[in-house]
Amino acid sequence: MADAEKPPYPGFDMNKPSIARTYDYLLGGKDNFAVDRAFGDRFINDLPGSRQIPFDNRGALIRAVRELVTTTPVRQFIDLGSGLPTADNVHQVAQRYAPEAKVVYVDNDPIVLAHGRALLAENDNTAVIQADLRDPKAILDHPDTQRLIDFGKPVAVMFSATLHHVNDDEDPAGLVRFWYDQIASGSHVFISHFRSENDPRSQELEQVLQGSLGRGRWRTDEQILALYGDGFTVLEPGIVPSAEWRNPEAPDDLGDYQRLIATVLAVKD
Repeated sequence: MADAEKPPYPGFDMNKPSIARTYDYLLGGKDNFAVDRAFGDRFINDLPGSRQIPFDNRGALIRAVRELVTTTPVRQFIDLGSGLPTADNVHQVAQRYAPEAKVVYVDNDPIVLAHGRALLAENDNTAVIQADLRDPKAILDHPDTQRLIDFGKPVAVMFSATLHHVNDDEDPAGLVRFWYDQIASGSHVFISHFRSENDPRSQELEQVLQGSLGRGRWRTDEQILALYGDGFTVLEPGIVPSAEWRNPEAPDDLGDYQRLIATVLAVKD
């Protein structure tokens, strides 16, 4: 085994792909292992065009953070399932326009924790914590969350390409409801999600995720919107493909796979 492929710490499972590291690979990053690249290559080689999905998702996230900071009172972000650092992370976009903006990154991958803490060592307004988005109380109670986030003021909770990794029996709507109960009126919840059109492409991608990760749920537009429940107002343009979401430079004709990742933003009433 090459040096780069040695386990980063004792007990590290080199045989199981990571969602965060696979996204890193698909986005052109270098913080991944052979098992992650093999999983990512299934999308690249077997499902040509599907690699555009993470790029479209990232673009929508960047636009959402920029608009929240420049057009609303939101100066606090909780990024649930943040993944590995890339260009234009949430804190970089937010603090570009509002240096006082605070960001808590959350991911369950220990590699994310190590890289994130190195990146943020000198940024007092940003923290990264290792936790599972399916355990929201642990995230809420974490000292860094309590230190950085004032829940009496508007907060943006970002579910960027994460809730589709939460199976139905794990109650993804309950996760959104948990945060709804914590955040003040005027707070926003961002969701990007694999979007099913009940077609063969959706079903094939879902089978790849379920077969390799044991999780991954494509949902229809109606099912994605239902994750919000009552008490939210969905903002324009509603739920649309991520490539089109508030993007004046969106192509006139989307590729087939570009239709399979959607973005929506809602504000708490």
